[in-house]
Amino acid sequence: MQLFAFGLNHNTAPIQIREQVNFSPERLKHALHDLINRDLVQEVVIISTCNRTELYYAVEEDTTPAIINWLSQYHNISSEILSEHLYTYKQSDLVRHLFRVACGLDSMILGEPQILGQIKTAYNTAHKLGTTSRLLNKLFEHSFFIAKQVRTDTAIGSSPVSVAFAAVRLAQQIFGDLSENTALLIGAGETIELAARHLHENQLSRMIVANRTIERARKVAKEFSGYAITLEEIPVHLAEADIVIASTGSSLPILTKVEVEEAIKIRKHRPIFMVDIAVPRDIESTVGDLEDVYLYSVDDLNEVIQENLRSREQAALKAEELIDTHLTHFMGWWNSLNVVDTICDLRGQAQETRHRLVIKAKRMIDKGKTPYEVIDYLAHTLTNTLIHEPCVQLRQASYDGRDDLVTAALQLFQLTNEDKT
Repeated sequence: MQLFAFGLNHNTAPIQIREQVNFSPERLKHALHDLINRDLVQEVVIISTCNRTELYYAVEEDTTPAIINWLSQYHNISSEILSEHLYTYKQSDLVRHLFRVACGLDSMILGEPQILGQIKTAYNTAHKLGTTSRLLNKLFEHSFFIAKQVRTDTAIGSSPVSVAFAAVRLAQQIFGDLSENTALLIGAGETIELAARHLHENQLSRMIVANRTIERARKVAKEFSGYAITLEEIPVHLAEADIVIASTGSSLPILTKVEVEEAIKIRKHRPIFMVDIAVPRDIESTVGDLEDVYLYSVDDLNEVIQENLRSREQAALKAEELIDTHLTHFMGWWNSLNVVDTICDLRGQAQETRHRLVIKAKRMIDKGKTPYEVIDYLAHTLTNTLIHEPCVQLRQASYDGRDDLVTAALQLFQLTNEDKT
């Protein structure tokens, strides 16, 4: 069985492409089943976040071109355009890549912790659907282990660097003191909760949390002394917001250009700072064309993020060393799978020989042979039978000049080749 992966991320594809190949949770389950049912893969996991979509799969023979074509048709995007942004990995390169992704070393924000949770969710979804087996199970479980060790043994997560942190820092650069500003947070997931925390710590005056599920919005709002509303209520409150940060899982925009235009009129053209962290986007891209609106996407935050990475760069070097060590361990385990059948055959052959000779030894006892005679016969015959074929093959190898087999036998049976004369 071989391992392959391909995908695209924030380094290889702009947001317009990434959002086209994004899998919602509902479509993800269908996609996993579809890949298995089409016999394109034996095992598969799909990771799909705002910054990356990656497919990891186990197959007997490489089916990557067929799966790329499947992805193209599934999302109705031309394979030519898609291929321009894809990267591919196989075998040990794939293993290293997944380890780096899980540790946050391949993220827009070096060492960001959210990706590990997203990988776990993707793996758990595939595992529950039965699209993983021994190889991918071991690979992903190993990636979780090393990610935890990197978090424990390095300072990769010591400084508060995240998309949410970058969004709040950018708001501070625009408004300065936030103590007189109101923020509207759209969504109630981990990223929004993190943004709420950063805003609260920077003395934000007022917070409004909007979510499809009002109970979840209330939970986040209550923790930070905010006010909860539904998504349908956003137009009523939008004009109150100086800062808008959006991150939902919606497949359609939450905020339209018309709604924002109306809010700007009500605000008498006081500017609104907006950050759309979602992929697909929550705010229509044309909103950025409006005067008095400063709209940023996740890609625009990269500059802000770079300023906060320096303290993590040294930790990343140590993390890479840990990854090298774990890569060796995993590849050793994987390579050992190739000899499992051989070991089973060898054991089976020895067990068959033992069983046959034990039956013969018992018959000798029944015929009156002494235990000492039977033990001597059994030990002598078993030894000769087990080593007969290896000895024949070693003599033939020596005759044929196959010194490599002789050397291998010395190592395999832990022998020395000292002169016995």
